[in-house]
Amino acid sequence: MKTVALIGGRGYTGAELLGLLARHPGLDLAFASSTSQAGLPVREICPAWPDAEAKLVALSADAVPTRSADAWVLAVPNGAAAEWAVAIEAAHPDAVIIDLSADYRFDEDWAYGLPELNRDAIIGAKRIANPGCYATAAQLALAPIADRLETTPSLFGVSGYSGAGRTPSPKNDPERLADNLMPYALAGHMHEREVSHRLGRPVRFMPHVASFFRGISMTVAARLESPVTVDDLETLYRERYADEPRVSVSREIPEVTTVRETPDAIVGGFTVSPDDPCEITVVSVLDNLSKGAASQALQNLNLALGLDEHMGLDT
Repeated sequence: MKTVALIGGRGYTGAELLGLLARHPGLDLAFASSTSQAGLPVREICPAWPDAEAKLVALSADAVPTRSADAWVLAVPNGAAAEWAVAIEAAHPDAVIIDLSADYRFDEDWAYGLPELNRDAIIGAKRIANPGCYATAAQLALAPIADRLETTPSLFGVSGYSGAGRTPSPKNDPERLADNLMPYALAGHMHEREVSHRLGRPVRFMPHVASFFRGISMTVAARLESPVTVDDLETLYRERYADEPRVSVSREIPEVTTVRETPDAIVGGFTVSPDDPCEITVVSVLDNLSKGAASQALQNLNLALGLDEHMGLDT
């Protein structure tokens, strides 16, 4: 049995990961920490947690040597991961570190943790940067056509407000979002840069937040170098994801409700312009807290620790 330490157990992603660990047959929780909520019963964060006595603990980066685990998951804000990573590397050089923030997604010394596109680099890796939620949806939609793009693709993403975290802001205020759709960060969004970096060419990304709690719908409009039909696209995507149980392909337009609270993504809704068969549209949907964060982290944990990739995900 392998052990996992969770740094940042109170956030939405940390709570989601706790729910997955609660039923995982090959992983035990060493501890979960929280700066602001130390002492809080884990069951208040994750009602399914089996140990009623377990509590969130207080831990600072300089106290890392007092704790041990086979793997450490950093569910901390952007910019806060480095001090933890440095401390863990110094005290536990053989431990796996998975960073859920954006801090190491551009660092070539860290494996990029999108298994469907980068599995070989993740297997046995010690340092893994979990992708962003929007970036995961975008790359799953773009990967099968990445080498056929003629111009910069446009990505229109809509996320549930859990993507804005727990800290109060207009982007997670249900009253502000009621009957509303809120655009934000319409140039230079972190996930725009992330997808562009991984794709090796620029993309344009327009994020929005909606009044539902969890889920992402990503619509990709692209121009290809040569004409295609809907059948061509469906065949291309089915072949690309034929051996990927976490990614389904649908000829119909996929919807967020189908993947909510699941570890899966759906790509589909293939559309070809009747006026120009080089102009296409593809839709990708996933749960931002699950495949966009926690369940993808669990896939990465499994791969890094030598377990079956989907252990703890298939119910």
